[in-house]
This record gives sequence, structure tokens and C-alpha cells, in this order.
Amino acid sequence: MPKIIEGKLNATGKKYAIVASRWNEFITKQLVEGALRAFRMHGGDENVQIVWVSGAWEIPVAVRKLVEEKVDAIVCVGCILQGATIHASLLSQQVMSSLAEISIKTGVPITYGILTCATQEEALERAGLKQGNKGEEAARAAIEMVSVLEQVK
Repeated sequence: MPKIIEGKLNATGKKYAIVASRWNEFITKQLVEGALRAFRMHGGDENVQIVWVSGAWEIPVAVRKLVEEKVDAIVCVGCILQGATIHASLLSQQVMSSLAEISIKTGVPITYGILTCATQEEALERAGLKQGNKGEEAARAAIEMVSVLEQVK
């Protein structure tokens, strides 16, 4: 029989961080609340640190510093809205790439709850109005990845 490894949704006793962008803060606050709700539901809200940064561009720098502080996982939330130029696409690609690189190099799970939407209405839907809350989903993924990595030998 193969050994099956699956993550458990139990955040008890683990150290988590949420890094949140103040840009489009009305939406980002909803994502933070969703992430906190997930940690609460799974026993880990007492060990969550929230770090607010000015925008999505600054998220990887804060994440890198938090990795040095030995957190078990980091949830990144923010909202990048597409404008008339390609700025939003370039920004989101670079932030995502930087976060992936940090996670791969350090082995610390870093989940991506940064919305990249065409409109504010789409972002609101993904922040809890219609299509779930991407902050909550990112927190659950972080909890699960910590569990998976503990089991992988």
C-alpha cells in the first residue's frame, strides 16, 4: 500500500503571519478578516501576526523578513486592479515570482491571496461577497501545507 500524506486543518501551536497591502485597503481588510476567520476556525488565531505594508510591491520584502523570524507559514493578501496600462500585470507577475522564489528557497509555505482583478466589483466578489474569500482560502492552504511538510520525510 502506498503511504498517503494529506494535510490536516489544525493550526494549533503554529506561528503564522499575514502580510497585507494597504493599497485598495477596503478590499484587503476583507481578505485579512477571511484569513483570520480560517485561523480561528482551525485553532491558530492566537499565534497570528499581521503585517501591513504600503502596496503589493512591498509584500515580498516583509515576507523575507518574516521567514527569518521562523514563522511556520505566511499568507499574503492584497488587491491589484487592472488599469489602462500593463502596470498591474507586470506588478502581479513580479510579486508572485518573488514570493514563489522565497518559498522554494526557504521551504516556508507562502500562500497567495493577492487578487488580480479587472474591476473593483470583481475584487469585492472574491473578497467574500459572491465567490468565497480568497484570504480565507489562502489561510487554509497555509495551514494544510504546514501539516503536509511536517509529514514529508
